[in-house]
Amino acid sequence: MAISLIELVKVILLGIVEGLTEWLPVSSTGHMILVDEFIQLDVTTAFMDMFLVVIQLGAILAVVVLNAEKLNPFLKHKSRDERHETLNLWGKVIVACLPAAVIGLSFNRYMEEHFMNAPVVASMLILFIVVERWNRTRIPRIGSLSELDYRTAFIIGMFQVLSLVPGTSRSGATILGGIIFGASRYVAAEFTFFLAIPVMFGASFLKIVKFGFHYTGAELFILAVGMVTAFVVSILSIQFLLRYIKRNDFTAFGWYRIALGIVVLGYLFIVGDPT
Repeated sequence: MAISLIELVKVILLGIVEGLTEWLPVSSTGHMILVDEFIQLDVTTAFMDMFLVVIQLGAILAVVVLNAEKLNPFLKHKSRDERHETLNLWGKVIVACLPAAVIGLSFNRYMEEHFMNAPVVASMLILFIVVERWNRTRIPRIGSLSELDYRTAFIIGMFQVLSLVPGTSRSGATILGGIIFGASRYVAAEFTFFLAIPVMFGASFLKIVKFGFHYTGAELFILAVGMVTAFVVSILSIQFLLRYIKRNDFTAFGWYRIALGIVVLGYLFIVGDPT
């Protein structure tokens, strides 16, 4: 089946939304669900459920490309200490993934069946944790990734569990968790990016297995376009966020989430759920 121009535009739009929102503390899943509620890709429900997760692979590849040297412990020019530090970083990432892996596998189906809808997403957007004002007068005790201990990494992983509820924002929850427990904004954001690598690859693998490996040509094309778009936009989004947090806090994102939640809830109240 050929892809019409309007469907191609919809896929590109979803890729842009994914790339923009995956790394900003505004909930990419929430935005993707909300956008899909209104534009409605002409695909099966099963494929769309898989697409909304697997498109994140494009975003995560942007992290790998931008941080290839920092993430690869086997580069020849790295000293023994540098290799040990890189392996130590991966150890912290694995520890931080454990809570989401255990709890996520147990409750993922329940969350999908009961919380993957626009009203829940809009409500969760309004419940974004306002931590920055409390954090303004605090001096972070963790100023680099090497100073991040395993205990704090595990606690950040516990905050990641909050992202099981659509609209909570995985990056927002983990960044704020890092800040609350002593990490600087920059370190919390960096660790969040790296933490996303195994989490997203794992989630995508599970979705692909659940969907099966019987794709039409149109479905493969949709996946490819969505992931490539998300990859390109994620490169720009990550670079923007790292520059932004060097001079600013996350207050603006909190106000954005509140405003968006109010607008969406107002729309749903007046017009009703588009589905």
